[in-house]
Amino acid sequence: MSSHRSSRETSKGNRHLKRFYYPLDQAVEKPFNWKQMLRLLNFIKPYSKTLVPGAIVAMFITTMVRLLVPILIGKVVIDVAIANKDITLLTQLVLVIGFLYLLSYLGNMFRIKWINILGQKIIHDLRWNLFSHVQRLSHNFFDKRSAGSILVRILNDVNSLQELFTNGIINLLMDTVMLLGIIVILFVLSPQLAIAVLVILPIMFYISTKLRRNIRRSWQEVRIQKSRLNSHLNESMQGIRITQSFAQEKENTEFFDGVNSDNFEAERIATKKSAYFGPFVEMSNAIGTVILISYGAHLIISDQIEIGTFVSFAFFLGMFWEPISRLGQIYNQLLVAMASSERIFEFLDEQPNVEEKEDALEYADMKGDIEFDHVKFSYDEDRIALHEISLKMTQGQTVALVGHTGSGKSTIANLISRFYDPTEGSVKIDGYDLKDMKLDSLRKNISVVLQDTFIFSGTIMENIRFGRPEATDEEVKDAAKVVGAEEFISRLSGGYETEVEERGNILSAGERQLLSFARALLANPRILILDEATASIDTETEVKIQKALKRLLKGRTAIMIAHRLSTIREADNIIVLEHGKILEQGNHQQLMEAKGEYFDLVKSQFQMLDAL
Repeated sequence: MSSHRSSRETSKGNRHLKRFYYPLDQAVEKPFNWKQMLRLLNFIKPYSKTLVPGAIVAMFITTMVRLLVPILIGKVVIDVAIANKDITLLTQLVLVIGFLYLLSYLGNMFRIKWINILGQKIIHDLRWNLFSHVQRLSHNFFDKRSAGSILVRILNDVNSLQELFTNGIINLLMDTVMLLGIIVILFVLSPQLAIAVLVILPIMFYISTKLRRNIRRSWQEVRIQKSRLNSHLNESMQGIRITQSFAQEKENTEFFDGVNSDNFEAERIATKKSAYFGPFVEMSNAIGTVILISYGAHLIISDQIEIGTFVSFAFFLGMFWEPISRLGQIYNQLLVAMASSERIFEFLDEQPNVEEKEDALEYADMKGDIEFDHVKFSYDEDRIALHEISLKMTQGQTVALVGHTGSGKSTIANLISRFYDPTEGSVKIDGYDLKDMKLDSLRKNISVVLQDTFIFSGTIMENIRFGRPEATDEEVKDAAKVVGAEEFISRLSGGYETEVEERGNILSAGERQLLSFARALLANPRILILDEATASIDTETEVKIQKALKRLLKGRTAIMIAHRLSTIREADNIIVLEHGKILEQGNHQQLMEAKGEYFDLVKSQFQMLDAL
């Protein structure tokens, strides 16, 4: 791809990002947060008495062997055994060094084994914690974020920590011990030669420190671009039918090319900046080697050090730059981990807008009396959804909510399930404020059937059983029979064991809706919310559903939201809403006689049908 084309399409991608992506994913300039890193390391605690000690012991054995061997070779093999031509001592030293290398090999083998197991366990725990926490967050959290950006944090950001936990942490400890050990040994062997060789260190430290902030911000940008790329991919796959319906494949591909180019550019810049450190270390190594040869030769000639000391110095100098180079790589891992951990902890620190009290009520015997007491609700400051709504729904009553789009129907249903809390006022069930109830206790007594019902990957049996996992196969089949789903299930090749694809794509909209009715019935709720639940069902199927609903609704408080007014004629109470206010309420006969808003809605629907 030419630079001109890349720049042009990247610009196009950025224009689309303004429209599609959330301002929450932004690179921020912060100092390296050691407190946050310590918090990340807390995930090691469960294994601090098992895997960690073994890996540390193995690491120390390997490190001590590597520090001991150059001393033996220089100070004993060369300066003693070879200098005195002592073959016996030389043979013994060869056997000792061979044994030490074998010990180092075993230590390395167990270190790698244990640290990899440790890393996998930590990643498993971290991903589980993040996923379980996100599942408990309020709807407000998901309103502000795309599904793709959430997936990136649970998958990509957690994966990016794997290298840190499987290699980075133990290598950091090993290389730090190695580096300090080498410095101490060098000064013991020859202080003047050590100072000469290590004079480059302060310069190297200064330059590498200057790179840190820049590199860290680049890795932050990489994580953001990956999030945006994943968001677009997720959205594109889910909306592929709409894209093809409007023949927008070319436009969508160009948009993807722009986002993909942004991701490529971010990766390229971050990798390039991170790659500076390796050559810089090699250059420092070369300078140190030149100093060692020139100044070391001078010290040997002037009898200030022995040849064995020089040889040991050469060994240790070669070893010295190796941990420094790895420490640079580890620091890059820390930068990547910090960028990812910031995004992970942002989610873990997110608190539900709907909070559960510590002494919340476990309410097992719910009846289903619902009361809205002067309830106000706003999704944001500029959009008020409900204006001081007061209403009552008694046990076993079927209440229908009607009104134009945006009138507040679904908001009332969301407040009953406590997906949101009222801005003012209170919502009560059986006289108890929902804020005083345990969320699980509340929601296990409520079933919601939506217009766009969600079918999970798995079998028909598993999907119906979703709301009540302990139900028997017979109970599942009975629920399917009641709502009229068994007829189409029996036609499937595998019956109840038929595997449905993602989102139930092998089923028609009406079949998916029937499964959702069966799922709701099996859960045996005290309160049933039907949000446009029959909108996707043909007239013939709707007749079957209406019959099934009589059994489904029996003894339960039901809230029906419907635009198709023919489905709510039998409701005990019909509440007409407009702009978050109650205009009128009563049964079908009463509202028709009043000739108000409901009368006009019914009349307009019949006129539309007549026109068809």
